[in-house]
Parts: sequence; C-alpha cells; structure tokens
Amino acid sequence: MFRTILVTATLAACVSSLASWSIDTDRSTPHKHGLFEIREEARRFISGENAKGSEQWQALEPNAKVLVPRCAVPLQTQWTPTSLGRSKPSVMVICAAAVPNTVMKTWDVHVLVERKSHHP
Repeated sequence: MFRTILVTATLAACVSSLASWSIDTDRSTPHKHGLFEIREEARRFISGENAKGSEQWQALEPNAKVLVPRCAVPLQTQWTPTSLGRSKPSVMVICAAAVPNTVMKTWDVHVLVERKSHHP
C-alpha cells in the first residue's frame, strides 16, 4: 500500500514538473546550455537577416529533446547549409568549445525558421 502511494505521489510530482516546463524556463546552468538561450541566439541571427533583405523570417522553437553541455565560448550562428540535407530552412546555433565534459567537445543545434506571414 505504501509503495502504491509513493509511486502515485512521485508520478504526480513528475507530471506537474513537466507541465510547468517550457523553452522559456529551460535556462543555462553551469553544466548544460539552456534551450532558451539557444532560441534567443537564433532569434538575434534572424533579426539581423530580416534587416538585410526583403524576406522576413521567424525562428521557431528548438527541439525540446535537445540536451547539450554548457558552451565555454560565445555562441555562433549561421544558416544551416543545404549540403546537410535538411528539408526546411533552419539556423545553426554553434558551440565551438563546450565546457569540459565526457560527452562532446563541440555541438550545433538546428532551429527551424519559417517565413513570416504577411497580414494586410
């Protein structure tokens, strides 16, 4: 009986935790780079691109399943090269040097973009 109550309480806590999670709350820590900061870097890049030309884009949300170590250097951004075979336009947010960890030394996260709709 106690085990059932414990499992039920644990599941309820997990569900409420997941329900309150969003890209806006996924911030960087000393060990991981937050999706919020990755999204904001993609948005800054797109804002600069929109200022250059007539095409207007908006950055979407990064994949919520992405988990990357904290970047030790400023993030870089560029359009994802078509040679990578992605079917939709995206921005690469690039970390050239992650904080020391056992998983990866560098990483890049692709953030999809779409054309802004023009409302008359």
